[in-house]
Amino acid sequence: MKNVVGLHRGVRADVGELVTFQAVPNATLAIERVEPFIFLNHHGPQVYPHGNGGLPFGPHPHRGFETVTFILAGDLMHRDSGGYESLIRAGGVQWMTAGRGLIHAEVSSEEFKAEGGPVEMLQLWVNLPARLKMTEPRYRGMQREEIPTVVTDGGRVELSVASGSWEGTSGPFETLTDVSLCVARFAQGGRLRVEVEAGRSVLCYVVSGTLKVNGRAAGARHTVELGDEGEGVEVEAESEAVLLLGHAARNREPVASYGPFVMNTREELEQAVRDYRAGRFGVWRD
Repeated sequence: MKNVVGLHRGVRADVGELVTFQAVPNATLAIERVEPFIFLNHHGPQVYPHGNGGLPFGPHPHRGFETVTFILAGDLMHRDSGGYESLIRAGGVQWMTAGRGLIHAEVSSEEFKAEGGPVEMLQLWVNLPARLKMTEPRYRGMQREEIPTVVTDGGRVELSVASGSWEGTSGPFETLTDVSLCVARFAQGGRLRVEVEAGRSVLCYVVSGTLKVNGRAAGARHTVELGDEGEGVEVEAESEAVLLLGHAARNREPVASYGPFVMNTREELEQAVRDYRAGRFGVWRD
C-alpha cells in the first residue's frame, strides 16, 4: 500500500462570482510533490441565477502544459486560436494541449446565461516535459455519453474513464505522457482498489463526501498526498462521495511558471511572453 503523506485542504480563491477552491498548489502542497499535476481548481458547486454573466474565463493564452476540464454540472463553451470550438455539457470532459502556445476562452452558453442553473467543474493542469513543451496545440471535447463508465463493487462504485486503463476499460483521450484520469462516484460503503506502479505520481482529490484512502479519512475538497513507494491505492466510501483520481510518470524537471505559462527556465518564460505579444500564439477573432 502507498503511504499517506498528508491531507491538504483546498484554499478558497473565488474568480469573480465563481466559487473556487484551489487544491493544487496551496500553502501546504507544493507542485513538486504531485507533478506533473501542477494545478487544480474546483469551481462550485453553486447555482447561477437567471440572466447571469456566465463563466469569467475570456480569451487568455497558455504555453507548456495541458488543461483537462471535468464538467460536473452546467456547460462549457470552448473556443481557441487554433480553430477548435465546442459546447460540452454536464458529465463531459475537454482536454487541451497548449503546447507551443494558443489563446482560448472558456465561457457559458447563451442558454445557460439566460436560464441559470447548477455549476461545478474541475480544471487540472498537466505539465509537459521539456521535450514536448513546444508541441503543436490540439483540443478534444467529449460529451458524457462518449466517456466510458465502469461499474464495480456490486454497483456501489462507478468510474467515468477519461484516459488510461481502469478496471480493464480504456479512456478515449489519447495522452502524450501516459496520464491516467477518472472520476469515481461512490455509494456509501463502496470500495475501490487500484494498482499504481511505484514512483508514479498519484492525484487523489475528494470532490464531495468522505472517503478513506489507504485507511486515512479525507473529507470534501481535500487532496490526499501519497508517497512514491508501494503500489496499492484502496478507497472506501464512508458516505456518498465523488473522487478525482489519476496517476502519471513524474517529469523530474525544473518548473518555472508565470501566470498562464509553465516552462523549465526563466528565460523560456520571458520568450513565451515575447512570443505572445508578437502574435505567435495565433489571432483571436471575436
